[in-house]
Amino acid sequence: MSGPKTSSCMLAWNANANAVAALVPRQNVNPGPVKGDTFIHDPTVVKTPGGSYIAAFTGDNIQMKQSSDRTTWRDVGAAFPSGASWTTPYTNGDKNLWAPDLSYHNSQYYMYYSASSFGSSKSAIFLATSKSGLPNTWTNQGLVIESTTSSGYNAIDPNLIVDASGKWWLSFGSFWSGIKLVPLNASTGKPSSSTLTSLAFRPTNGGAVEGPFITRKDSYYYLWVSFDACCKGAASTYNIRVGRSTKVNGPYVDKAGVDMMKGGGTLMMSSHGSIHGPGHNAVFTDTDGDVLVYHYYRDDGVAQMGINLIRYDSGWPVIY
Repeated sequence: MSGPKTSSCMLAWNANANAVAALVPRQNVNPGPVKGDTFIHDPTVVKTPGGSYIAAFTGDNIQMKQSSDRTTWRDVGAAFPSGASWTTPYTNGDKNLWAPDLSYHNSQYYMYYSASSFGSSKSAIFLATSKSGLPNTWTNQGLVIESTTSSGYNAIDPNLIVDASGKWWLSFGSFWSGIKLVPLNASTGKPSSSTLTSLAFRPTNGGAVEGPFITRKDSYYYLWVSFDACCKGAASTYNIRVGRSTKVNGPYVDKAGVDMMKGGGTLMMSSHGSIHGPGHNAVFTDTDGDVLVYHYYRDDGVAQMGINLIRYDSGWPVIY
């Protein structure tokens, strides 16, 4: 096989995973090897049919990266290099677009992404599609869902999940009343119903839960979220949490059995050493297992890409 499985640094990472796991608490595992253009914020990664990797992340007009081996990354520019004028009513004219979600279905790439301004729930999630997934090839498919200052929820941080029966769903949400789920029409990628299901909420702690990402493994769905404060550089308190359910629409509970609608969420990764505020993760499946992608801040406050493998123990994810 080619790619990261044959690179010396990746082989060392995999070979020593069990030894490292025995020495440190699970939430204190360091990121695996990443080099090249390593700045990223709110990352999402998709593996292409050809075996390379595309990442998208928060930035002006959605920024993108490529990698041939999942280890060395290079910046390739904006998804919308000519701008995304349809988003500016939600961003106060700013070009900065947030928290994209990449996936590959029906022989094309789908990208859901957010338009908002910091601290506001006047927000919207949009959809774009592309045959190649590369910058300047994305076609705007329009508005998916929006929220207002009186909605009581926030339409940002989208993630598409296709359930075991082939039905499409979009999770999203940040603060306010927490994480929501809406069913989608698989033909259009747009909501098939206006009914929202609540998946996670923090009744205390200022409601600080966001960045949902749902994955499926065997008989369980896993809801990954981020708790606490992002976007404060090395002072960020972001941390990654997870719960599971046998149904895509919940209820999701943590390892202690606490419902995520009651503040539950098993801690998976938190600040340690020079790794500050890890969060806003995505998960994709590669030939060597499920892969966790997230951002964290260095000591100097610059956001970096973090990548780790995921294994499963008694139906619960474990980060290596």
